[in-house]
Order: sequence, then structure tokens, then C-alpha cells
Amino acid sequence: MNHAYAKNAYKNNQVTTAPQKKLIIMLYDGAIKNLKLAKIAMEEKKIEETNTNLIKAQNIIMELMTTLNFEAGGDIAKSLHQLYDYMYRKLIRANIDKDIDSINEVERYMEELRNTWAQI
Repeated sequence: MNHAYAKNAYKNNQVTTAPQKKLIIMLYDGAIKNLKLAKIAMEEKKIEETNTNLIKAQNIIMELMTTLNFEAGGDIAKSLHQLYDYMYRKLIRANIDKDIDSINEVERYMEELRNTWAQI
């Protein structure tokens, strides 16, 4: 078994056996990581890499949106959905305009949400 295969198997096992809270924190961590990578790529004028990392962050936000439980979450779930939708659209616009300030704004929201989940 090669090293890359073992690493992927380990990561996959972490995801499939993690409790829901940990999965959500992992999603936030992934989005934050991709936003940071997008900013670095943007500063280095690497347009394709910027685009790729922003799309990865958008996909994570979309995953967070689609897994919201409106029945159990009520108004909190509705508010989170609106915030996720705002961040998703903000990243689309940031990608088009190459606007690092918008990426910073979304990153701050994601970090706040991540820290909130970690305290629960």
C-alpha cells in the first residue's frame, strides 16, 4: 500500500466516523484554508489557483447550506442559510472582481462560526 493511498484512507475514515459537530468544524476549517490559499494566490496573480480555491470554499459553503435542518434549527437555521447564501454570493463576486476584501470578510464570518461551533 502506498503512502498516498494510506493517507486518503485515513482521512476518509476520519470523516465517516466523526460526530456531526466535528464534521461541521472540519467543513469550516476547509473553507477557511481555501480562502487563505485563494488570497495568497490572488496576491501572487495566480488567477487559476485563486479561482480553484474560491470555488472549493464556495462548495463547502453550499454543503453547509444543504445540510441545514430547518425543522430542528428553526430561526437559527434560517439565519444561517441567509448568511451562507450571502457568503456564497460574496465569493462569486470576489472571484469575478478579484476582491481580497470580500474574501477577508467571508473568512472572518467563517472563523466566527467555526469558533462558535467549537465552543458548543
